[in-house]
Amino acid sequence: MAGRYAEAHRRSIEDPETFWGEAAAEIDWTQRWSRVLDDSRKPFYRWFPDAQLNTCHNALDRHADGGRGDQPALIYDSPVTRTVRTYTYRQLRDEVARFAGALARLGVTKGDRVIIYMPMVPEALIAMFATARIGAVHSVVFGGFAARELATRIDDATPKVIVSASCGVEPARTIAYKPLLDAAIEAAKHKPAHCVIYQRTQCPAKLTRPRDLDWYEAQAEVPPHPCVPVAATDPLYILYTSGTTGQPKGVVRDNGGHAVALKWSMSNIYDVKPGEVYWAASDVGWVVGHSYIVYAPLLHGCTTVLYEGKPVGTPDAGAFWRVIAQHKVSVLFTAPTAFRAIKRDDPDGKLIGKYDLSHFRALFLAGERSDPATLEWAERHLKVPVIDHWWQTETGWPIAANCLGIDPLPVKHGSPTKAVPGWDVRVLDADGKEAEPEEIGNIVCKLPMPPGAFPTLWQAEDRFFKAYLERYPGFYLTADAGYRDTDGYVYIMSRIDDIINVAGHRLSTGAIEEVLASHPDVAECAVIGVADDIKGQVPVGFLVLKAGCSNEPPAIVSEVVALVRERIGPVAAFKSATIVARLPKTRSGKILRGTMQKIADRQDWNMPATIDDPAILDEIAEALRAIGYAR
Repeated sequence: MAGRYAEAHRRSIEDPETFWGEAAAEIDWTQRWSRVLDDSRKPFYRWFPDAQLNTCHNALDRHADGGRGDQPALIYDSPVTRTVRTYTYRQLRDEVARFAGALARLGVTKGDRVIIYMPMVPEALIAMFATARIGAVHSVVFGGFAARELATRIDDATPKVIVSASCGVEPARTIAYKPLLDAAIEAAKHKPAHCVIYQRTQCPAKLTRPRDLDWYEAQAEVPPHPCVPVAATDPLYILYTSGTTGQPKGVVRDNGGHAVALKWSMSNIYDVKPGEVYWAASDVGWVVGHSYIVYAPLLHGCTTVLYEGKPVGTPDAGAFWRVIAQHKVSVLFTAPTAFRAIKRDDPDGKLIGKYDLSHFRALFLAGERSDPATLEWAERHLKVPVIDHWWQTETGWPIAANCLGIDPLPVKHGSPTKAVPGWDVRVLDADGKEAEPEEIGNIVCKLPMPPGAFPTLWQAEDRFFKAYLERYPGFYLTADAGYRDTDGYVYIMSRIDDIINVAGHRLSTGAIEEVLASHPDVAECAVIGVADDIKGQVPVGFLVLKAGCSNEPPAIVSEVVALVRERIGPVAAFKSATIVARLPKTRSGKILRGTMQKIADRQDWNMPATIDDPAILDEIAEALRAIGYAR
């Protein structure tokens, strides 16, 4: 007899209209749909095509007026400013309605764009919901992003208003946002009519009159604005992700499918109940922040945590445990890189024992491949289910996961388990044929993708088709490589570009990283393919060691080389590894393997706009030179 998960997945694939029509009953609609799926323009599918709703109403008003008005909706926890502040559903709704009135007074109407360039403060969420409330479209740009990158987004989205803050606060520094914003507007061809600036006491900004208004000044004597119904297929937001051409891709998220999918995911994937505290330790500038800090928890009636801090250094590697204990968090969702940092600084997990984690039920990891060593460390010390799951900016919510709310399946380390209901995941070879079990290929999703996935790119339907749909007709190309085992478990090994060809053998850098991470002295690692005259490419490893490691670096390098030879075989040709103090990453925690590879291959490269600390690349280049690579 099929289990609950298998039955749910079967129904979602064989009869998606009934499946998602039932899920949509959990959302308030101002106009119900006449059909669930519009497939009249294949491969461009749309969900709930003639329905109307308002996302802000579903996330705030219906809870504020429906019995949860006094329940905390948002807990703002900022160790960098020593602030903890709580907003009830009623308080947050009222703040949002007032700021929506301010945007309306500045001329923002249904369909207009608003860029939000903010740090991790409640005002960022208020601006997002206020934009949605009046039927406009927000585009959040990570606070502190370079002026040149912000300018390209201004020109693409053409916002009527930009909402920003005077600064962002980091553990060791304050970043002034206003000079970056001014430089971006000067460089952009499109000029916003107004900027609304939230002044932070750490670094007040000089306003440019009459364009700029203070956050509170903009709201003076403004009546609260009601929710404006929009079509389910109207855009809720644009979120830019890096493109291979250098021109960022504006991922569009619609209102209807997004609300249905995210509400469904909270109970079925994360097994969270309305009223519980849910924490996604990410940033509102990334898709995880959009989906699981801002929208999904509040659509579901949970309390969400907005954390302005780091996993280590604010003040130590016990920061996450303090937040979980203090706010009675039930489920945490974060990136594997956060846990690698915690494991590096507190390898024995001693700080965990200082906190009461009795309310904590599950840890979810995504955003970067979760190596088994990190998963095992978290399981051993936290003694709760540790769930690796896989999704992308484009999909907006998980593609593969162990669905705790439906029917938990046995965990296999290294796999995000199976496709979530709604997702039909396949592995294809270069010719479009289904790969055999255990055979690495290109991971694709059969169309139509479920509600919540992006329907297009902003003003770039041709680019959307060519980048994602053209290579394998009838499928969405994820650009991830991996395989399925004989039980149907999915394994994401790397981006397609990170599959290296060693003397004709296709090898996954992720598989080699898995071996390196299993060494007891290695806290974090990365593997890249470097050009080789004989073999085409050879793998090179970078190792970050755990705090307090007493073994000599040459011995550790020899041991990891032997481990790869033992577990993968001589075919990997793995002979070079170097120890570094840290790895270059984006602000969201992704390792910049592509840039590292260009440095190693002596190719020209540009400083990535999303890099967390540019100085790290000089350290990487020096380490590569020491082992015979780079200039």
